[in-house]
Amino acid sequence: MGVYTSRHRTDAAPKRASESDAEFFERIAGPFWDQVRDVINEWWSHFPPDAQPSLRSRLRDRNSNANVFSAFWELYLHEMLLGSGCTVEIEQQIGTGGKNPDFLVTRDDEQFIVEAIWANQHLDATGSSSLPPQVADAIDRIPSPNFYVSYKVDSIGSTTPPQKRLKSELTGWLANLDPDLVTAEYEQKVPLPRHTWQEADWRLSFEAIPRSPGRRGDPASRTIGFHPSVWVADDSKRLLKAVRKKGGRYGDLALPFIVAVGNSAVFPEDEDIESALYGTSVEYAHRTGSTFGRNPDGYWTAAQEQAHSRVSGVLTVDNPAPWTWTKKVPVLWQSPTRGSLPAPVLPTWETAQLVDNHVERKPAARPIHTSLALPEHWPSGDAFPRRQPSTGS
Repeated sequence: MGVYTSRHRTDAAPKRASESDAEFFERIAGPFWDQVRDVINEWWSHFPPDAQPSLRSRLRDRNSNANVFSAFWELYLHEMLLGSGCTVEIEQQIGTGGKNPDFLVTRDDEQFIVEAIWANQHLDATGSSSLPPQVADAIDRIPSPNFYVSYKVDSIGSTTPPQKRLKSELTGWLANLDPDLVTAEYEQKVPLPRHTWQEADWRLSFEAIPRSPGRRGDPASRTIGFHPSVWVADDSKRLLKAVRKKGGRYGDLALPFIVAVGNSAVFPEDEDIESALYGTSVEYAHRTGSTFGRNPDGYWTAAQEQAHSRVSGVLTVDNPAPWTWTKKVPVLWQSPTRGSLPAPVLPTWETAQLVDNHVERKPAARPIHTSLALPEHWPSGDAFPRRQPSTGS
């Protein structure tokens, strides 16, 4: 038994709005995704038998996308450690906190602890969250080989809007538009064609956007090209909260302790991680020039608590996912506090260290894919290959 069954899959459509991540990974067809499922099954089999059921349950959790990607993160970390020549024990009784950290790692003659956490950035949307997922899916399934649409939710009804007339109206409207004519008129400053649909207290506004000539002719491609604008909620303290949550959880461990953060963010920035761990940078102006320092608001630079020195390092990977596993370089941010035990550094990790209020980086000795036993450009092929339109004789 594995995480995913081996069977013939035929549905190669991109992820639907109403579909959970677990459902998507089980459903999606194509060689690209077969590679992903095969590796996940193999890596899952490398866990001890008593740890496999709970991990499998999380990977197949249809009610929590965060749970799925948190399990992916632990799967990746475990395999990376094994591929770096380590032995890994799962949730061993260690420390004075009465809880069991994720991984007790042994490499040569040294041991250390790795605790995983998935830090997901929260997004706020202006309107897109108001459109029921099944309605977004219905719009995406409208055959529109020549146009994308953008939409705006002008008013919201109390129940899910009926989809039959919506699909019929949009299909007819788009079919009567000429993409070359619309493009030419747009170049002359004529606004793009618009259509308003209203029913049962719902009001949706649509705009037709011509596909480029090379992207036309595929009636199975997505119709929604642009969703309403999304803005990133203020979560500058997200990584700081994640490390704080795990840093003091296990008491005294008497071993180097690394908190591994899967940093899921729309626009991940190293500066945000630096500020969370080492404090925000500040410039002090003097008559003869200026100097740089750090505010005491970082994990290791705040008014010191004993628990903070227990964390030897924070390992981060930006947006880790099956399609980025062999490409994203892990970074070990090393503790600057004297009370911290030194964190071991694996060959595939880049390091960051605070030196005189500046962060110094050192590159990894080996590419990350070497510790995963995967090619650098894995998975191979296209995730969503373009379908060629059928031609009649």
